[in-house]
Amino acid sequence: MRGYEYRHIVTIEDTDLLGNVNYVNYISWQGRARELCIREYAPDVVDGFGAGVRLLTMSAQCEYLRELAIFDEVIVRMFPGEVGQTQMTMRFEYWRRRPEGEELVATGEQRVACVSPDAAGHMAPARLPESMRRLLDAVSAPR
Repeated sequence: MRGYEYRHIVTIEDTDLLGNVNYVNYISWQGRARELCIREYAPDVVDGFGAGVRLLTMSAQCEYLRELAIFDEVIVRMFPGEVGQTQMTMRFEYWRRRPEGEELVATGEQRVACVSPDAAGHMAPARLPESMRRLLDAVSAPR
């Protein structure tokens, strides 16, 4: 499985007083990987935001295995998980790139739901756009 890759260089902005990457950044990188993947493979999903269709993050989690520090190069790989009619999950792996190879430093998962306004203006479940399903096929394809 190929996945989608987002690469990030850790800067001072990403770190805490001890010089380690602040935990909240891992979740932020999940969102960035998801959004850049949508931008590349399903830009019409973003166009649908104007009509009220939204991707709502239902849950996000991360398990930290090793510390990251300033100037570490991180590769966030996103893989599709379960896909339903209105919701989907994505799995994440965070790899530190080193001259001798990559080291797994964290894993995570995110569940999103597609929603749109009903007649009363309240958000109601909506079918995942077909382009999101094509996106999942594209990032699932072997290299």
